[in-house]
Amino acid sequence: MLNQDEARQAIGAQAYGSDGDKIGKVGQVYLDDETNEPAWATVNTGLFGTSETFVPLSDASLTADGLVVAHPKDTVKDAPNVNDDDGHLTPDQERALYEYYGMAYTEWTEGSLDDGPGRDTTSTEPTGREPIASPTSSDTDNAMTLSEERVQVSGTTTSPIGRARLRKIVETEYVTQTVPVRRERVIVENIPPGEDGLADDATGDGGPEVVLHEERPVLEKTVEPVERVRLGTEQYTSEETVGEEVRRERIDVEGDVEDRRNS
Repeated sequence: MLNQDEARQAIGAQAYGSDGDKIGKVGQVYLDDETNEPAWATVNTGLFGTSETFVPLSDASLTADGLVVAHPKDTVKDAPNVNDDDGHLTPDQERALYEYYGMAYTEWTEGSLDDGPGRDTTSTEPTGREPIASPTSSDTDNAMTLSEERVQVSGTTTSPIGRARLRKIVETEYVTQTVPVRRERVIVENIPPGEDGLADDATGDGGPEVVLHEERPVLEKTVEPVERVRLGTEQYTSEETVGEEVRRERIDVEGDVEDRRNS
């Protein structure tokens, strides 16, 4: 169980269940009227912390991270709703909470010898539990503390926004190139008789014959790398405006009063 100094430090701290899950912020800590020791705490649960749930401080501990209670998160969130408008828990309210958390409950009457912590310490008049005032609260019951939600950017997340890939496309182009080639053609020359040492050819249809030749280009195609392309990414920084709805509390004064608040 916490002492009063630890209880005051726990007000406004994060509450954790025995399973390690976050439950919510600690709202108030209630003292046992007889032992004057911290007995119960309220934890703000639900959406935007709109619900306030009671949790026993027996076996609770205060760490650097916050208040660790002896019950799991779901058990605390499902605890009976208790209205403590007068700052006390009635015996019926205490009994319901004790039964829910599986704790032994014994009513105490004046003259009882067994009035230790963890019991309803009521006599003929119900006393219940009194809350420890938060350091930020007023010392008078006629004051209210206003709260507001604030938005903080806790970080960024990375998500895909597009995709890119390389794909080869084959294009056809007609290429021409000029190369020198050799060809043969027939020429007729006069040779004096007997100059080549041959006799005169006989006349007839079987005259001399010459076969003509020419060079033709031979084409070959080869594949050679000319360029290499690869995909990469680079980071750049830009500014983006983000927003969220936040709720604020304001005081509405009713009745015949003079409002002296600064406008």
